[in-house]
Amino acid sequence: MRIDIHGHFTTAPPELDAFRGRQLTDVNKPRKRPMKISDERLERSLTPVLEAMTARSIDVVLFSPRASGMGHDYGDALTSRYWTEVNNDLIARLVGMHSGVLVGVGQLPQSPGTAPTQWLDELTRMADELDFVGCLINPDISGGLQPFTPSLGDEYWYPLWERMCELGIAGMIHASSTHNPAFHLNGSHYVAWDYGATVELAASKVFERFPELKLVVPHGGGGIPFQFNRNRALHVAQKLPPFEEVVRSIYFDTALYDADSLEMLIRKHVHELPSNRHVEGSMRTQKTLTISGR
Repeated sequence: MRIDIHGHFTTAPPELDAFRGRQLTDVNKPRKRPMKISDERLERSLTPVLEAMTARSIDVVLFSPRASGMGHDYGDALTSRYWTEVNNDLIARLVGMHSGVLVGVGQLPQSPGTAPTQWLDELTRMADELDFVGCLINPDISGGLQPFTPSLGDEYWYPLWERMCELGIAGMIHASSTHNPAFHLNGSHYVAWDYGATVELAASKVFERFPELKLVVPHGGGGIPFQFNRNRALHVAQKLPPFEEVVRSIYFDTALYDADSLEMLIRKHVHELPSNRHVEGSMRTQKTLTISGR
């Protein structure tokens, strides 16, 4: 079976953007609005996704809202909650229309200055009511502005990690939009955060504290394969556990777009390990580096 673990609803109909526009006009007084898109309209918007799956012999896609459209940096916590609920409910409808082909992954109602404890109700709803298997986690909630988001290794995130372990739900560390004019959204912003997320998690005690936590870093970890030995050296200098061992607690997807880069990721993830752990490492890589979309 070929599984794409990194699918977004990038073909969402324009009604979704129109809804968002109306919501932001009332950003000073957030209120819950109904989302009106017919099943027929949703089905038509999903056609390119289903056609791409057939063309690439993909059996299942873990399907989530548009990452750049999560919009955590606009409005307050209530604005983010209502927008998150709309997007997650939309994904749940699509999954219900294509059960066994699409599997739900949701976004969190993150908002600058809020604590992860404020996101847990929606995370629980995702797992218990919507039957989602994962969530997107934005490591840069304010889009590069203040208040800055704490490092993924900070205890700030611990309530989220704890609830994810309790629910058995995985997370993909995926940045959303940015206000930094020096960064291209897809070309530099996303990839920079992929690299930063891996570095911060590997240097932390997160996986020691939460050994059952399942976190995926997309796009092959950004520049991690190319800077592998830089991080090994930093861990030695800072007297941290070996980078090549700690990084094995992190899952990577294969959205790298060429064989050379993918082979380097696999080679670094496996062959940089002590020889007596080679077999175990190979099995883990084969298990986690599944086909990915964006």
